[in-house]
Amino acid sequence: MAKALLGHVGGLDPRLMAEVTMLRRRVRELEGEVLRLRAENDALAAAAAPDELLTLDVTDVTDVTDVTDVTDVTDVSHGAPALA
Repeated sequence: MAKALLGHVGGLDPRLMAEVTMLRRRVRELEGEVLRLRAENDALAAAAAPDELLTLDVTDVTDVTDVTDVTDVTDVSHGAPALA
């Protein structure tokens, strides 16, 4: 049954296992970096004076319900499409 779950009849592919190990290590490194950056951000936010923080009043937001046509995105003058 374990072979059926793994999808291999002949055993585990060593190259695949090495890649999985490398990817797991990279995920752990990135998770650690996220924790470090969050802690750094929290420390910076706590150290900042309230008048140094940017705020956005909801009355400053422009109403976007008057947009006429958002389906035509072919008029892009700054380069290739992002999903090309």
